[in-house]
Amino acid sequence: MALSQTQNRSRGPSQEYLLLDYLQRLGRNLDGRMAVHIHLSRLRPQNRQEHHIRIAAATFEGMTNNYEGQIFILSNMDLFFICKDAAIEDIDAAIMKVRYLFSEDPLSQGDEEEDLARFCTWYNVESQYDELLDLVKSMHRERERKARLAVASEKGQQRSKGSRKALDPEQLGKLENFLRRADLSNLMRRQPVCAITPGNMNPQPVFRELYISIADLQQSVLPEFDLASNLWLFQHLTQTLDSRMLSMLVRNDDTSIASSFSINLNVGTILSPPFLNFDSSLKAIARGTVVIELQKIDIFGDMGAYMFARDFMRERGYRICLDGLNHLTLQFIDRERLGLDLLKLIWSPDMADDLSGNRTNELKEHIDRCGRARIILTRCDSDEAIRFGQSLGITMYQGRYVDKLLTQESRVS
Repeated sequence: MALSQTQNRSRGPSQEYLLLDYLQRLGRNLDGRMAVHIHLSRLRPQNRQEHHIRIAAATFEGMTNNYEGQIFILSNMDLFFICKDAAIEDIDAAIMKVRYLFSEDPLSQGDEEEDLARFCTWYNVESQYDELLDLVKSMHRERERKARLAVASEKGQQRSKGSRKALDPEQLGKLENFLRRADLSNLMRRQPVCAITPGNMNPQPVFRELYISIADLQQSVLPEFDLASNLWLFQHLTQTLDSRMLSMLVRNDDTSIASSFSINLNVGTILSPPFLNFDSSLKAIARGTVVIELQKIDIFGDMGAYMFARDFMRERGYRICLDGLNHLTLQFIDRERLGLDLLKLIWSPDMADDLSGNRTNELKEHIDRCGRARIILTRCDSDEAIRFGQSLGITMYQGRYVDKLLTQESRVS
């Protein structure tokens, strides 16, 4: 079997070059040879990771041994398989196995001839040799061109901004000392969560999420460091930011955020003195309008601590939201059993890429089970997100497109 793409990059010539060399060495020994170009580059990005492609290529292993086969993994993740004297049915069976591996992707859906043609292209090497050779030469030239551009781009980026360093404990300590005494009010951002009903695209604000912009913090304080490069150091940093956010809210004199807002906190923060100070500063009636957002890793990392914090928050009247879910993880969440009031589902365009409708129906079932009125579709950057959410019965939305609608409405009014 040809080298994987990772091996190819580090150990020698490209797969396009090896494929071209193989075809040229065949010379006149073309009798009985068939080739199949499988267009995996047309898969959605999340479905064409290297481990996906390696598994797909492994489907042809038996045929490489039995039919003088060669499999090439091209730089764009396409597969190219060439063999001798193999039955069409055997090759087709291997291709169907690959299609089944990616059955959730739009590329693999549909049984019409044009659907199959989008997935792969067949070649009779003997009768189409010149055409095939020209195609592979073109692939090789394009691969070399992109490789040169990539090298030039990498060098340009290094010259323009240098390589950003990973955050280390020493820099984290210095940053936290700075944060304890700095005024972060200019880094606080607000983004509304709005209700949008079918037939009426005028968003109605439900509450506003308050957060400290990590990107702006990084740019203004430590531009040479990547604050999120180390998950555990970043998690520690968020606890410091939690305390600063709570401190700002305690001193807040802005009536527009005295109620009906959400803040993203760690479970540990909820059990700390800064949160108790924040809690005592709120009027009892305001607590029922405040949403505490938690992350999956924080809840499931210490379920005992979460349950204790959850019971405390519910007793005080706060609403609890689980943030960071996507269409793949929603099915594993039992909202009622976890004692959650709201769930945030992250929008991505591939959610709507479902020609068969099966995956969308399953997602709709999970949303119905969790409660349509309990779901917030977030990161909505286009009207497509709103339309798709409404097809699922979702009524609450957050994102740049929602911000844009609000701005347009305020100008009109």
